[in-house]
Amino acid sequence: MNRRTWLGSGLAGAGLLGLGGGPSSPLAESAVRQAAQGRKAPIITDVKTILTAPAGIRLVVVKVLTSEPGLYGLGCATFTQRPRAVATALDTYLKPFLIGKEALKIEDIWQSSFVSSYWRNGPVLNNALSGVDMALWDLLGKVAGMPVYQLLGGPARKAVDVYRHARGGSFQEVEDSTRKFLSQGYRHVRVQVSVPGLATYGAGQAGGADEAATWEPGPYVRLVPRLFEHLRKQLGDDVELLHDVHERVPPILAMKLVKDLEQFRPFFVEDPFSPEDLGYFRHLRQQTSTPIAMGELFNNTNEWLPLVKDQLIDFIRVHLSQIGGITMARKMAAVCEFFAVRTAWHGPGDVSPVGHAANVHLDLAVANFGIQEAREFQQAERDVFPGCPTLKDGYYWANDKPGLGIDLDEALAAKFPIQDEPPFDLNWGRVRRRDGTIVKP
Repeated sequence: MNRRTWLGSGLAGAGLLGLGGGPSSPLAESAVRQAAQGRKAPIITDVKTILTAPAGIRLVVVKVLTSEPGLYGLGCATFTQRPRAVATALDTYLKPFLIGKEALKIEDIWQSSFVSSYWRNGPVLNNALSGVDMALWDLLGKVAGMPVYQLLGGPARKAVDVYRHARGGSFQEVEDSTRKFLSQGYRHVRVQVSVPGLATYGAGQAGGADEAATWEPGPYVRLVPRLFEHLRKQLGDDVELLHDVHERVPPILAMKLVKDLEQFRPFFVEDPFSPEDLGYFRHLRQQTSTPIAMGELFNNTNEWLPLVKDQLIDFIRVHLSQIGGITMARKMAAVCEFFAVRTAWHGPGDVSPVGHAANVHLDLAVANFGIQEAREFQQAERDVFPGCPTLKDGYYWANDKPGLGIDLDEALAAKFPIQDEPPFDLNWGRVRRRDGTIVKP
């Protein structure tokens, strides 16, 4: 197959590039000139796994190299609690499977990689696959000379509306933090307040060392509606307030909390139930109109598809690298569009800047975009990952570089090695009720 054949079948055949009209970018023009010389399709020659922590958070980044000199792609495979397990899956199993394959056969690589281990749908293997998948989309954009959002159909909006996290040990502290974000142009703010003496998700720790690993749901369920009441009185109705329950409470108490919050018009309440308790969503929908977001722990299509089909949630909150990367996420968004479910991809610190870039490109292109969780990158992250999405006026802005528009300084990344246990965040596997019962994160 000569290069004109693979370029035409891989891009124009997928509706991504019309060679008849002639590409406009220098990179794409170069590709066409090389096609005339009979160059072959780029072949995967290596898959590198980079573990780095420029912000103190363990990240897993995949670099797919090809037979074309200088042509490579980057993807995010971050499972921050088990980074070395993902690295092993990539280096020992997926890399040998991929070397020698045509890099632009993204769908075929996704499908064959997904079934290559037989046992599938777990976070380790899904993250490994996702890192490769994002890297291949990055590669495709570079070959086409286009940003990935153009390959997905072009921008449906100028920029990506985001929300930030306001937290505090008191209502006043949360209010002050929220006002700070509002003054910077943000319109959506997630609000979390500490419960005195208890380890409260998303709001820091309160009390001594023993108290910091202790949790009781009752005080929390009673406190959060009072926080919303305070914020509505002080900030008015224009700000969109969000809250994350983080599966921390028994389903029946979560239902009460979501109902109590309805009068304060939250933009959404996230993860009222755990993935193991999905049956409760039907009961919740019958009792309240509070918008619900769910999904950051999902691996399997069968977890989210019934919720979307039956219109039991309003926002899909998946972690892109947990569900299979851009290939799966664009299909998910398309299904959600027909059931009025909007996207709100997971975007905390344990998504690498490469993963954030992938989120932003999808956000720009999908019709049913809802909101994007965002963070401001530290200088070390911007140095290691040149081309990070830019936060300005309450939006994420993508650059117009080909692919995902982001790069990796491997030498600098090596100066920020990941740290293994200990410590682990107290949220993961250590928080207990006062009687000693373990609590979900």
